[in-house]
Amino acid sequence: MSIRYFEKQKMWILKTKQSEYGIGIDGKGNIVNLYWGGLQTSDIDYFDIDRDYEHPGAGAMSPYKDEIMPWGGYRFAEPGIKVTFSDQIRDLKLVYSHFEIKSDNVLIIYLKDDLKPLLVKLHYKLIPEFDLIERHVELVNEGSEPISVEQLMGAIWHFPIQPDYHLTYLTGLSRGENKIRHELINEGKKVLESRQGRTSHHANPWYAIDFGDAQEEQGDVYFGAIAFSGNWKIVVERTNYQTLQVAAGFNDFDFTWHLKPSETFSSPTCIGGFTKQGFGEASRNLHSYQLKYILRNANELRPVVYNSWYPTEFAINEENQKALANQAAALGAEYFVVDDGWFGDRFDDHSGLGDWYPSEKKFPNGLNPLIDHVKSLGMKFGIWIEPEMVNPDSHLYRKHPEWVYHFPGRKGTELRNQLVLNFCREDVREYIYNCLDELLSKHDIAYVKWDMNRSFSEPGWPEAPSEHHKEIWVRHTYGVYGMLEKLQKKHPRVMIESCSAGGARMDMGIMKYAYQLWPSDNTDPFDRLFIQEGNSLAYTPKAMMAWVTASPDDNNLRKTSLKYRFHSAMMCPLGFSLIFDDFSPEELEEIKSYISQYKEIRETTQNGKLYRLVSPRSQYGAAFQFVNDECSQTVLFAFRHAPQFRHPSFSIRLRGLDPQGIYACKQFNLERSGASLMNRGVNIPLWGDYSSELLVFDKIN
Repeated sequence: MSIRYFEKQKMWILKTKQSEYGIGIDGKGNIVNLYWGGLQTSDIDYFDIDRDYEHPGAGAMSPYKDEIMPWGGYRFAEPGIKVTFSDQIRDLKLVYSHFEIKSDNVLIIYLKDDLKPLLVKLHYKLIPEFDLIERHVELVNEGSEPISVEQLMGAIWHFPIQPDYHLTYLTGLSRGENKIRHELINEGKKVLESRQGRTSHHANPWYAIDFGDAQEEQGDVYFGAIAFSGNWKIVVERTNYQTLQVAAGFNDFDFTWHLKPSETFSSPTCIGGFTKQGFGEASRNLHSYQLKYILRNANELRPVVYNSWYPTEFAINEENQKALANQAAALGAEYFVVDDGWFGDRFDDHSGLGDWYPSEKKFPNGLNPLIDHVKSLGMKFGIWIEPEMVNPDSHLYRKHPEWVYHFPGRKGTELRNQLVLNFCREDVREYIYNCLDELLSKHDIAYVKWDMNRSFSEPGWPEAPSEHHKEIWVRHTYGVYGMLEKLQKKHPRVMIESCSAGGARMDMGIMKYAYQLWPSDNTDPFDRLFIQEGNSLAYTPKAMMAWVTASPDDNNLRKTSLKYRFHSAMMCPLGFSLIFDDFSPEELEEIKSYISQYKEIRETTQNGKLYRLVSPRSQYGAAFQFVNDECSQTVLFAFRHAPQFRHPSFSIRLRGLDPQGIYACKQFNLERSGASLMNRGVNIPLWGDYSSELLVFDKIN
């Protein structure tokens, strides 16, 4: 069994393929962490663990290793639960009640407050094959009075005491999302969070902990994430007693949940994992988990998508879209997506959001003639929407100004000339659902790009009872999830791409409902190497859309070749948004050849294992390798930033191959053993700024 309970020792051992997690009951009745790390040989290895340890210099103030860390007593670390009862008692003293092992991989531990009628359920679900644990916490009000929940984490993770701890996390900004940072953890708290109503550009709900010696393919690495797309918080806390804990869950900023009698409130799911094989294996375990359990329709290959944004922007009409569709289909596009500007009175970003019907001026005959044309070319049709937003200059807002988040008498802050619709309100959700359902029912739309281009401001809900006002950060996100689930149940074959002004909604919460995610509005192929590398620490490349766009790029005015741009994008599900008149016939044929090549390798790049061989943060360049599950094909992408001093390229050593197998690369007329490719490597001559190469090795008999 993956989960076992030892009555005499009052402990549970949770075992995955290559790791173990130990939980026990201490002398005071607290549920505490005993161990997290590699496999132990025998059950007796747990019997000598001191679960009542006190630091010599702390005594009763010694840091607890509580599995949920309720606020109360002598606990001063970041709490996992903070509540206020109706009589203003503001602490918790939880005691163990009982447990259930629901299956080989699900454990629930029940705790109760020793005074108040609050039941707390600690949920653990093992993903043994990927050495992961899913955790969440459930609160049940068993009394007759409401309880104010002021903080709720999904997990508190504890780590072995070591001389040094290092934190790896993702940070950035719009058009520069999810860049990798690595730093020493000193005493105090490091807070990663979003207070924006969405996951945010500035931080991502993922982290990794190591002891200072972990590398890409070796060393102990602990890692975790939160599956939630609203306000989240990760607190990395090193105490003065040299212990380390990570608390992960809802952000407590401006938050209170009114828990009524007999009601239940659950934290977001938190995922944690351990590996002895470095950051690379940590990522591959997460990727495999997402492909098997999380990403919507993960078994389907992602199509080549053409998006018409860059050629026409808001100047959309039936004629120019048909012309673009003709050219996109000829080059190999499989889906044709019309971006912003097709609806209402939408001629720029000042008006029209909320009016989800085809523009009579741009499409006097409706969308169906364009859709029929796209389908006649062998492509499927897609469209852009932003359902959570509204322009003040729209029919919807003029009819229902009360439907946006607002504080009475306070002027709303417009960003991109738009306001945020209150998805906590059932009437708002029902109206938007009906609009989208009608759009999808009356048109053969196979792909929806769901955008969210701004964060929240003035987060008021004046129509609601006062006790619900600070629930909006959670209710809005669950409102979005609920609408996506309802739409997909009614229209199961519609693919949904999640976008939020680029990568501001990149997490495993939205991944359950989205076919793929948009990592950034920055399509500069050089910048994308860094963004895609950072994203790959936490998310499978199959979930990350990448476009080929014009050169020079509008972000940095950098000039790059078609080859370099396609190679950068082909590591993800491929899209392109190009102005075809800018290209010669020879260049159009070159584009067609890259798209054709991509279709030949996408089974491996989308479903295979990723090895980050050379980081783009290196002086040399970057190299990424994909290997299919059978080790019968590997695809290598190599990039060079800027050669200097006539230094030649160096050998890139591959990974994950069959050492005894023979691999052939037709492109270079090369045959080598897997062992040779991994030990000696392959030298790829790359000269000139922003040069690249793509090599495919197939295993031969």
